Amino acid sequence: MPRALNRQITLARRPSGIAGPDDFALIESPLPEPADGEVLVENLYLSLDAAIRSWMKADCSYFPPIAIGEPVRSTALVRVLASRHPAFKPGDHAVAYACSAWQDYSVIAGDAMFAVEESPDFPLHYHLSIFSAMGLTPYFGMLDIGQPKPGETALISAAAGAVGSLAGQIARIKGCRVVGIAGSDEKCRKLVDEMGFDAAFNYKGKNTEQLSREIAALCPNGVDIFFDNVGGEILDAALLNLAMFARIAFCGAIGDYTKNGPIPGPYNYWQILARCATVRGFLTLYYKDQFPAAIAEMKGWLDNGQLKFTEDISVGLESVIPAFAKLFTGENTGKLLVRLSDY
Repeated sequence: MPRALNRQITLARRPSGIAGPDDFALIESPLPEPADGEVLVENLYLSLDAAIRSWMKADCSYFPPIAIGEPVRSTALVRVLASRHPAFKPGDHAVAYACSAWQDYSVIAGDAMFAVEESPDFPLHYHLSIFSAMGLTPYFGMLDIGQPKPGETALISAAAGAVGSLAGQIARIKGCRVVGIAGSDEKCRKLVDEMGFDAAFNYKGKNTEQLSREIAALCPNGVDIFFDNVGGEILDAALLNLAMFARIAFCGAIGDYTKNGPIPGPYNYWQILARCATVRGFLTLYYKDQFPAAIAEMKGWLDNGQLKFTEDISVGLESVIPAFAKLFTGENTGKLLVRLSDY
């Protein structure tokens, strides 16, 4: 049975730097009622993604900013409790991409949800990790934008993160030489020894010139594909090492999400012209009609051991805020999820 009240984590103020407890408020409100075309859902798992931090800014670019006093927007694995939408009935499961929130229950437009079913082959919550944005983002970013070819070099920033590690593995599956950039020597070791990267280096404490030298040493023929999760100085260093006709998949800029005010650069933007490179940003939601085929291919890679991933799962709504901070301190050890309820 649903709780009598809905617990919600709301945005109390615009964070400065890494979001902390004072930036949020835990409140309780009456259980919402769905209108025509909507469904009432119980949030079973919440996905904690770096992009959520950008939605907390007043000038969020591709989604409206989260309003002060509103629940923090999130992607969630949900169970339908009540439906006024023809595609859903009570008991159905779905993924609500960027349209649920940090709360026990949500009312969501049925058209905004992606129905999923239990499978004997993998846990249901995989639809919020490897078969959700975590896996589908590197899948489409690498294959559609990176267009990897055997023998090319792929460079991945934030390579030890959930998205970056998969982007590198997908490039490797397609025959590329793969180089990762991560934030510790131990993470670099795991990329090579456990994820199959050809090389990796630690970016900490290095300026653009030093980063550029590291990339040049590990990518002597230039970078054909740069999967950019970070922006900032790492992007500038990568631009100085592009091969001719390089492709840059602009996935995110986690290095800028906690900064306030205008973000400078990239200073080496002119290299895009000099190398006849292509830069393209992308949002996974626009590939929604291709999700089933992508999931089927990724499942095949998992089954034959070509693809590996890890999850970092916290339990309970009260764990959301400290778990979210781990994205920006580098403490997470895989895809960050919060379990609120069993399937």
